[in-house]
Amino acid sequence: MNKSRIIVLFLALVFSIGAAMMVKSFMSAPPRPKTAQKAPVIQTEKLERVKILALANDVKMGERLTDGDLQWMDWPKEMVTPKMITRFSRPDAMSKYANARARTPMFTGEPFYEDKVFGVKQGGFLSALLPKGMRAISVRVSVETGAGGFIMPNDRVDVLLTRKSRGRTLTDTVLSNVRVLAIDQSYKIGDNGKKVADSSIKTATLELEPQQAEVLARAETMGQLTLALRALADAGDSKLGDDGPRLSPKFAKRNGGEVHVLRYGIPRTQVSN
Repeated sequence: MNKSRIIVLFLALVFSIGAAMMVKSFMSAPPRPKTAQKAPVIQTEKLERVKILALANDVKMGERLTDGDLQWMDWPKEMVTPKMITRFSRPDAMSKYANARARTPMFTGEPFYEDKVFGVKQGGFLSALLPKGMRAISVRVSVETGAGGFIMPNDRVDVLLTRKSRGRTLTDTVLSNVRVLAIDQSYKIGDNGKKVADSSIKTATLELEPQQAEVLARAETMGQLTLALRALADAGDSKLGDDGPRLSPKFAKRNGGEVHVLRYGIPRTQVSN
């Protein structure tokens, strides 16, 4: 073996030993301590709160408010709306609305709104529920003609007329999508919150337009009226009953009458609605 080869092998051995020592030194070195990262500091400001009038108990439609049904509740000042009643602006509000009746159901913890109640001096409960321009009319019904007694206030019904004509029995829809205001003198659901059949049903009070009320009164003298309960799903994506009661075109035509007018000496007949 010549001298140059010996030198090369010697240098290779030296480099191999050096590399092995470097690897060993790297593997045995303790790990570097990680620098702890500080959590971001979130600056929170204390929300200013005010007292607003709110419900302390559930109140059903038509019920009177008692002393324990209202309370002053903390509410973020930034979230107070103009319709809310604050203790600062109206400190006597709780006593003012004592004995008021609820127009709609109200629930524990929700803010109290004045337009959801009406006062004792504002007339009867039913007249307060009627929208402007609408009329309340009662018709005779029974358990058999009132969906087995399961029709309750605020349900929507169709009014059917069954009558005899030339030896045949005919049934027609007089009105559809009619809101039921009351059954007899009941305007709320029982304490258990469920609809219970009532075998003593004698009348149903319906919400109609004046012309529709006239047609219904006339239809009641023609035969037997039956209320057909409408499904809640019939409302679709729209609000329940937002299109109001609808009068059947067949009976709308019968609402007119003939009026004889003498004008310029010439008799004329015109139809009045």
